[in-house]
Amino acid sequence: MSLTLRTDFGCTEAVIDDDCGLKRFYEVANILSDDLDVNFNHKTDDFDSLMWDFSFKGHVLTLHYNIYTGISIYPRKFREAPRKDNDAVVEVARFLEGKLLIHTANRLAS
Repeated sequence: MSLTLRTDFGCTEAVIDDDCGLKRFYEVANILSDDLDVNFNHKTDDFDSLMWDFSFKGHVLTLHYNIYTGISIYPRKFREAPRKDNDAVVEVARFLEGKLLIHTANRLAS
């Protein structure tokens, strides 16, 4: 896993894992819930993607999974998101990067 930040859509999008399955999405969601005390307040589950909204330090973000593009996080306001929402995306993504590296190392060690 290597964190990728991009701004192709007018906001900061953090690509958490671009080649993964649904199991990895739930792993990320559990880390957010358990370690950052995040509550997912709006969940949209479609055929090929999931979009779960959550608040982090007052910023509404979306955890997104798509079978073709993997897992990403972006501001719910998307293009209209203020800079602080985009900064929150980066903060959450960097936290997740460290946590997922530890999870992967532990899985490989066992």
